[in-house]
Amino acid sequence: MEFRHEWKHEISYGDMLILRQRLRAVMQADEHAKDGKYFIRSLYFDNAADKALREKLDGVNNREKFRIRYYDHDPSLIHLEKKTKRNGLGSKETASLTAAEAQSIVDSHWEWMKDADRPLVQELYSKMISQGLQPKTIVDYWREPFVFGPGNVRVTLDYDIRTGLRSTDFLNPDCVTIPAGDSPIILEVKWDEFLPSIIRDIVQLEGRRTSAFSKYAICRIYD
Repeated sequence: MEFRHEWKHEISYGDMLILRQRLRAVMQADEHAKDGKYFIRSLYFDNAADKALREKLDGVNNREKFRIRYYDHDPSLIHLEKKTKRNGLGSKETASLTAAEAQSIVDSHWEWMKDADRPLVQELYSKMISQGLQPKTIVDYWREPFVFGPGNVRVTLDYDIRTGLRSTDFLNPDCVTIPAGDSPIILEVKWDEFLPSIIRDIVQLEGRRTSAFSKYAICRIYD
């Protein structure tokens, strides 16, 4: 499991306009982005005691969360993801799911998962049984992604964060979502061993400090 450094900053719309121009001058747009952006829909998992949410809010040093997601309203490619945080560093493991498999998870038909040929699917099944993890809420947003080779740097601008409240109708394109409160725009910076100074300088904004913002947490605001 490879861990990466990560910064998050809550920024304003004006900040985003400034950063967008800076980033375009130095970094490349992610090859998967259409017109510089793409839409993300995720379905997060938690248990009845809100384990993932509480660990995030309490700043637990070693924690993990599971989600399934797809992009640009296209369910032909769905990922199961496990995000792990350890000593301030982050890692992500992924496995593919078909639309039918994702729907079966939403519908609480899980038995097939224990014999799946993907270890991450089996791990989620185990924790659904042992920890009571279940699909919890939908999180939607737009992302503008940029990449930079040295340091394997990835910078993203995430905005228009919306919550499905308690809906788990993940694959329904007509699923109703609403703005997640007064959510800010989120600047995320991720890198491996070093962050090149040119990128460090670009993303510095006066008065903006690293935060522990969580899209999942903000989308639970109405619970």
